Amino acid sequence: MKIDLSYGKSVLGVTMPPRVEPTVIRKPAFPSPEPPATLIEKALNAPIGSRTLDEIARGKKSACILICDITRPVPNASFLQPMIRRLMAAGVPAAAISVLVATGLHRPNEGDELAELVGDPWVLENVRVENHFAEDDSAHVDLGFTAVRRTPVRLDRRFVEAEVRIATGLVEPHFMAGYSGGRKVVAPGVAHHETIRTFHSARFMEDPGAVQCNLEGNPLHEEQLEIVRMLGDVYALNTVLDEHRNLVHATFGEIIASHLGAVEFTRAYTEIPVGRKFRTIVTSSAGYPLDQTYYQTVKGMVTPLDILEPGGTLIIASQCTQGIGSAHFREAQKRLIAMGPDAFLQSLQRKALADVDEWQTEMQLKPMRIGSIVLYSDGLSDEDHALTGVARTRSVEDAIARSVAAHGDPSIAVIPEGPYVVPFARAPREPAPVERAA
Repeated sequence: MKIDLSYGKSVLGVTMPPRVEPTVIRKPAFPSPEPPATLIEKALNAPIGSRTLDEIARGKKSACILICDITRPVPNASFLQPMIRRLMAAGVPAAAISVLVATGLHRPNEGDELAELVGDPWVLENVRVENHFAEDDSAHVDLGFTAVRRTPVRLDRRFVEAEVRIATGLVEPHFMAGYSGGRKVVAPGVAHHETIRTFHSARFMEDPGAVQCNLEGNPLHEEQLEIVRMLGDVYALNTVLDEHRNLVHATFGEIIASHLGAVEFTRAYTEIPVGRKFRTIVTSSAGYPLDQTYYQTVKGMVTPLDILEPGGTLIIASQCTQGIGSAHFREAQKRLIAMGPDAFLQSLQRKALADVDEWQTEMQLKPMRIGSIVLYSDGLSDEDHALTGVARTRSVEDAIARSVAAHGDPSIAVIPEGPYVVPFARAPREPAPVERAA
């Protein structure tokens, strides 16, 4: 039998070796979606915890809309123009409306890539579309510190000073913040590097609450909530996609309430109880745009850990067309290889501010503590692969056969959509939405 894994802009077909018994873990079927324009219109007309966008914008002189960067498949083309037209109809001048790419500490998106990200030439022609630069000190407003954990709060001036502030994004499991979207697009999205590096330090990353699908007691989530409350009125447009990247749900409203509404909807489709652990797991990095770098690939290694037996093997496919990732991440990986996992973690725990992008290397320690990792990628050079710290395979089929033989267990878990689906070993309350392969 052949199973397609999300890989690049297409799929990677994997033929199961003989006598292997795969359990395919997918999202359950979403209700048949309405057209994207209808979903967005309904969300804007029925806000959660706020007035409608038309009412919010009336009498205002400026607006800033945050969008995620190119690493997230957010359907910006479906909602940017409708939102901007409502702002303009309410009296906000087009020249005073900006779309700000919430890059966090990622590189900027420019040229053809920016056009792809925005997805609508009308937007590029009518309003300013700019990138956030976290290391530009003068571009940020200092809002002080969070009350308990004392995170310094500095945010992009263009967002802070706009009269209408809207974050947009995709709500999906996030391996540190519980779920993406909403408040996360503000911080780290348009935060200063010291803000980002503080709550990406080891004292946050090693907290047991900083895991996928968890908001209660999650220190990152709690800091993000406090940061958006410090701003005052902030709104959000949140989207949910199915495994084919179709828009299936949208919420608009006050940033915290509308985000929680989207989380409540998506939990039923992304948190999958399967009732057991596996010695072999096959997964992906969710395909394009998430699997462009090894940096983002780490997310796919972390999300299935609840169902990985200690000492088991996690096989992940990720195209990595843009290589290892940033120069900062490359340096962190070099330190991991040179120092070893234990010494590397100890070095992180001594820092108040994390070095840029080393938190992703820290997250890779989590699967390394449980089992072994095998990577399939046709986009990494030999030099880059040597920096991953994980084993390499030229064939997913061969990696499966070797793992099954080594563990003496033909049962494997296959997660085609990677980190967008989070399996749990707990037993389902009703039949689990998994696909038993013959």
